[in-house]
This record gives sequence, C-alpha cells and structure tokens, in this order.
Amino acid sequence: MSSEKSVIMVTGGSGLVGKAIQWVIDNVQDPRYGKREGEEWVFLTSKDGDLTDPAAAKAIFEKYRPTHVIHLAAKVGGLFGNMAANLDYFRDNLVINDNVLHNSKEFGVQKVVSCLSTCIFPDKTTYPIDETMVHLGPPHDSNYGYSHAKRMVDIMNRGYHDQYGCNFTSVIPTNVFGPHDNFHLVNSHVIPGLIHKCYLASESRTDFIVAGTGTPLRQFIYSRDLAKLFIWTLREYKEITPLILSVPEEQEVSIKDVAEAIVTAMDYKEGLKFDITKADGQYKKTASNKKLMTLNPDFEFTPFKDALQETVQWFTANYDSIRK
Repeated sequence: MSSEKSVIMVTGGSGLVGKAIQWVIDNVQDPRYGKREGEEWVFLTSKDGDLTDPAAAKAIFEKYRPTHVIHLAAKVGGLFGNMAANLDYFRDNLVINDNVLHNSKEFGVQKVVSCLSTCIFPDKTTYPIDETMVHLGPPHDSNYGYSHAKRMVDIMNRGYHDQYGCNFTSVIPTNVFGPHDNFHLVNSHVIPGLIHKCYLASESRTDFIVAGTGTPLRQFIYSRDLAKLFIWTLREYKEITPLILSVPEEQEVSIKDVAEAIVTAMDYKEGLKFDITKADGQYKKTASNKKLMTLNPDFEFTPFKDALQETVQWFTANYDSIRK
C-alpha cells in the first residue's frame, strides 16, 4: 500500500470479522496491523445499501471511492437454511461478489481481499487441506450453493487479473470465534453456541449438556488474530491464489477441550455432560497454514484459552444486546 491517502472499505463491517478488524485498527499500535497515517477506514453495514442491487452497489463505490476493499459481506445461514435454499444462497452470493468485484475494477480499486470459507473444499479429500485443493472435487452437498458461489470468487479474481491486471485475491479462514459473534443457541457455530448454553446452565444451576462425544477436532482462530491477518494480507500478500488463514495443525482442539475451557472461563460450578446419543459430525477438517507461516513466520496467535476468556468476558458484559 502506498504512502498516499488510502480509503479501505470493509463490506460486512458489522459482523464478527468486520468488528474485529475495526477493533484492531482502533487499538493495535503495531504498524504491521494497526492504522497507518493517511488511511481512512470505512466499515459498511446493510444500512449503507443492498449489495445484491447493482445500482446500490455502484452508489456505495461512488460515495466512498475506495482504494482498497476487504470483502466480508455474504448471505449466510445454518445447515438447514442452506439445505432448503441452495439456489438462493448461490444466486445471492454470486450477485454480491460480482457487484463488489465489478465495481472494484470500474472504480480502479488497487486491491481487494475477499473472504471465502473452508466449506469450499471438496467433501471427499485428504488432510491436511491446502490452497491447491479448492477445485479438486465437489463440496459437501448440504451447502453446495453457498460453496460454489464462494469458489467463483477465486475464478473471478483470476479472470480480473488475467484480463484487466486487477490485484484481487482471497483468504480462507478456519473456524472463527470472538466478540460480536452470533450466540444463537441453534443457528450459531460451536463456540458461541456452547458459551450461551453454559451461561444459561449456570444461571439456572443445571447441567451443561454438550451434544456428541466431544472428540471431534477443530482449528479455531480468534477473530482479532484473523483481523490482523486480513490487514497483513491486504498490505503484503502478493498472489491472486487464495491463502488459508489458520492456526497450526498442532493447535487443533477437541470439542471436549472447548467445553472444559468454557466451564473454566465462566467459573461454572454445575455438571458438564456429553449427550452421546447426538451425532458428532465430521471428526476433523485439518487445514495447513504452512503457506501463511512461510510468508509471515513471526505471527503469534493468541493462546486459545486466553482468546476464549476474552470472548466470554465480552459475552457476559454485553449479554442484553448481543446477537442471540
């Protein structure tokens, strides 16, 4: 990024990752990740306009004239929402991504970093997964619409680079958690859902019951670590091909470890139990962060228990106003 004035526009700025980027920009002094002189950061919300509407999307670009874009906005939903409306998730996300990238090209945006998802990887694959495997087979059938729309971002990035010389790239985070997450008991990811469940069990002095055996393994990345890596990618990553943003393989933790860490962070005093009549889901989805650590070898991830403690503290302090 040049020393001239930059306008960095973040779509989906009110979500988990957008809020984390805003926190880093406002609070981190390290010049590798914090706000730099001459930068103006714009965090879009749905109130700024509907990105599925070409005219509204163009108006946003005309208003802010961004030099750089971090593209987080997407139509997202849980398992059952995706299964019931795969076409809607495909079409809406395809249109959002097309509008953002097309306008980025039309308005001369210097760089775009789009957010993908590990669900884009083939359903049947070998582990650990890496950046070369994105297009090697169909994704899981439950959310094929969303997954294929996200894959098409990589195709569009390549096309815009080859045809117009645009510097558009993408990143693939693993399981993200942190402040400003969605803590809904049903339609949330595992960590925020378990935090909320443990909170209610503590309030009612009942058992904290976790579905499944607790044995599946996951790589969890703290949203504020991911935010730093988004900023680093925007400033330093030179390739068009996607980059996996993840903790190392050896930092995988089991769902049982997660539940026990939540119990400690919440000072929960009742019983922790696992409902083994419930399905575990996929045992592991290990991703390699070798490429990331080769390019940014000095990056330090927040220890999982520390990140979880900060998330629990934010949850309890903001319980009345959080997404739940």
